Amino acid sequence: SQASLPTHGTPRESASATMSSSQMQEHMMDTNIRIVSPGTGRTVIDEKGNRLEAPEGWEFCPSGDAGVTRKITSKKQYWRVEVPFKRRKISKGVWAPKDVIEWAKSETEAARSTEGYKKKMESAVRRRETRQAEYVEDFTSAVRDFLAFHERYRELEAKLAAAVAAHATPVGSGTVARTERIPIEQRAESAVIAWLRHQTTAYDTMSIPRIKGMRREVRRMLAERSRKLLEAYRKGEDVRNGVIEEVLRRS
Repeated sequence: SQASLPTHGTPRESASATMSSSQMQEHMMDTNIRIVSPGTGRTVIDEKGNRLEAPEGWEFCPSGDAGVTRKITSKKQYWRVEVPFKRRKISKGVWAPKDVIEWAKSETEAARSTEGYKKKMESAVRRRETRQAEYVEDFTSAVRDFLAFHERYRELEAKLAAAVAAHATPVGSGTVARTERIPIEQRAESAVIAWLRHQTTAYDTMSIPRIKGMRREVRRMLAERSRKLLEAYRKGEDVRNGVIEEVLRRS
C-alpha cells in the first residue's frame, strides 16, 4: 500500500501557542521555501549571508532523483541548497521535514514498481535513442557540409566527420554540439575547430600566461591555423605530414 503524506505544520508547531504574532511570522519565514548555500553540519547560508540552522525534524535529501525532489518541493516547505557551477547555479539537494522526505521516497518507489511505469520508461528510452541516432546523423552531415573536402579527400572527410561527431554528440558531453542556442551549422563548425585544436595542436600542453584574454587569443590563432589547414584539403592540395590522417590512424 502506498504511504500517505503526514499531516503536519511547520517544525516545532507545538510551540506556536506560546508565540506572539510577530514570532509566528518569523518562525514561518524560517521554515518555508528558501534558496540557500551550503554551510557546515546542519547549517546553511541564506541570501543575506546569515548562517541558519535547519529546523528540528528536518533532514537533507541530496539531489539525484528528480522524482523524489519534485514530490518534496510540491509541499512548499523546503530549503534548496545551490552552488555555483560555471555560469549558473545547480542544486545539491533540499532540506525538508523528515516525514515529507520519507513520504516522497515511498510514493516514488511505489509508482516505479508498477508495470505501467516500466513500460513508460522503456518507451521513453527508445524515443531518446531514436532522437539521438537521428541527431548524430544530422550533425555528421552538417560537419561534412562544413568540411567540403576536395574529391581526393572525400574518404578522409567522412572519417573526420565521424570522429568529430563521436566526440561531440554524446548526451552529457557538454560540448558545443549539445547546445540548441545556435544553428546546427555553427555547432558543426565550432566542433570541428575544437577537435582540430585538441588533436592537431599542442594546445592541451601549452603553458599559457594567466593574463586576461590571452587564452582566448591563443585559441583564435590556433583556429585560424586550423581553417588554413582545412582550406588546403578543400582545394585538393598536398598536405605535408598529413596531420589529420595521422591523428585518425592513431585513434
